Amino acid sequence: MRVDTFERFSQGRLHAGATTANLDAFPWKEHKEFPGVFLKTVLTEENTGSPLSCLLVRIEPGRRIGLHRHPASVELHEVIAGEGVCFLEGVEMPYAPGSVAVMPRDAAHEVLAGAEGVYLFAKFVATAGAHQHRVASACARTH
Repeated sequence: MRVDTFERFSQGRLHAGATTANLDAFPWKEHKEFPGVFLKTVLTEENTGSPLSCLLVRIEPGRRIGLHRHPASVELHEVIAGEGVCFLEGVEMPYAPGSVAVMPRDAAHEVLAGAEGVYLFAKFVATAGAHQHRVASACARTH
């Protein structure tokens, strides 16, 4: 696959029940901690009413999402274009179009982009306890 496939998703349409949105209206934002990493939030827990969130991720050539963890969610990467490598708990996984990787809750991981960069979908599912806590907190704020 080529990068234009990723761009098609970036400029595509989101259908969520009766709601439809143009994804090209959603902004790209540079990651606060990792220069050269850009995120486009497509879905959040607030949009879905569920523990699911989804981002498009663009990592420039030679850049990285540094070592980090998600203590309250499981993460799924689907590589759309480019190449790179993911280290999950010290295990090296090559990233190329068609690669899919699961980061268990609280697993240390990082992604390094290759010479052409790497483009992926990152999907997060909050673990049951974390989702229930956020829902309870949101309900408490509205009452």
